Amino acid sequence: MMLCMMGGVGYLQAQELKEYPLDTINGEEVYKYRVERSIGLYRIGVNFDVPQADIIRLNPQLRERGLHFDEILYIPTKRKISKKKEVLPVKEELKPVVAPAAPVVEEQPVEPAVVAQDSVVTAPDSAVTLVTDSVVVPVIPEPIVLDSVIDGKRVVELALMLPFESQQTKRSANAARMLEFYQGALLALHDMQNDSIVYRLRVYDIERSERRVKELCDSTELDRVQAVLGLAYPVQIQQMIPWCEAHQVPLFLPFCDDIDLKGKPHVYQFNSPDREEAQALTRQWIAPKGDSALHCVAINVREADYSNAMKELRQVLKEEGIAYDTIPMRDLLKDSAAYAFDKEKENLIIVHSDRYQHVRVLMPHLVKIQEEGYRLRLVSQYSWQKESVNLPQVYTSKFTTEERDVTHYNGLWEHYFVNTHVSETPRYDLLGYDLMREIIYIVNGQPSENEGLQSPIYWEAESEADGWQNTYIHIVEN
Repeated sequence: MMLCMMGGVGYLQAQELKEYPLDTINGEEVYKYRVERSIGLYRIGVNFDVPQADIIRLNPQLRERGLHFDEILYIPTKRKISKKKEVLPVKEELKPVVAPAAPVVEEQPVEPAVVAQDSVVTAPDSAVTLVTDSVVVPVIPEPIVLDSVIDGKRVVELALMLPFESQQTKRSANAARMLEFYQGALLALHDMQNDSIVYRLRVYDIERSERRVKELCDSTELDRVQAVLGLAYPVQIQQMIPWCEAHQVPLFLPFCDDIDLKGKPHVYQFNSPDREEAQALTRQWIAPKGDSALHCVAINVREADYSNAMKELRQVLKEEGIAYDTIPMRDLLKDSAAYAFDKEKENLIIVHSDRYQHVRVLMPHLVKIQEEGYRLRLVSQYSWQKESVNLPQVYTSKFTTEERDVTHYNGLWEHYFVNTHVSETPRYDLLGYDLMREIIYIVNGQPSENEGLQSPIYWEAESEADGWQNTYIHIVEN
């Protein structure tokens, strides 16, 4: 790449910058830059004339693992985008037709599909479009009305939208989690198919792109879709909600927990907000013990800032009048954190992180403190881990409940897939399995079983005009 030199510092010419593909992130125009060999973040910032902090803000993975050759970075263009209020066209209402009685059809096994960008995937032992003109709610609705039948079978068409990063040479750990979620969803489709219903799953790699979501909403791609699952980023979700409202299609959000559900009856949010989990943990387990028996110690694993979950927990503890100490993770790693613990009380260690690695690194240092005569108990989100933890724990329900029988599920996994589960994250495959089953119950007008492999699901809404939230929060103590 040609560089012009000025005062010993290289910068890209305007003409060269125009050659980079453009995208938008959170309403901000960005270049998509593929990292070259022997170049660092400082040089990239100089070349594009942007601060390194702005690059890290748009590419948060750099904080965790640094820069990698050939990966795609989003670089701000520093040009403002005029935001015009768009009015989405209301498409012609579909005229459903009642399907004829479905004959019994002999099952034909189908090999499992591999995820691909913008692909249509048929689940194992299944095959394809179900549309209803009524608002779907998590109770038994009116009898289902169909407009498509194939070989005497009813057809349910669903859309899965996740950031698989299929266009990037080197994918992040987040892409691996999305693939596990997708595989779990496929196994659920396998389980739920029968002699009269077939399922078709439309899979879209939307990466972090707002433009990609808008293109899908403006096209006819989703016209026959009965439910949408996925979308990991709030801005993309806000783009999808108007389409779902206009077409009366439910939108299931497996990851994001900060969407306003007021006036959005088609939105189903799986994760409970951080504040509700903090309240459940505090009122069910911490508050009954009281300050006289319990001493709370919150470990800040993020040096630059507190996580939202930690902020909410601190606020709830303050509201309940419960004292706590906050210590940085580095003090524990240096074995210089004994000042934060109390030998006369049980010390509740609170760790909020989305990586089990943090718990694994901290554990030997916590055990050392325990061996010095301190009573310790750990709060984390990782009861799914097979590794033994040397401290008694208290779990919240974000990705955990008591163990359930997963023999059947594990047998399916071993039969259809050969890759292993991602060890650094909660079991996203179980989440995909549970939520896909829940979607099928709802769109087919069946009562939900609620008992997921990972966590029960209980949908509640403030009113008929609001979206639905999974309110199941259970504290498990060992």
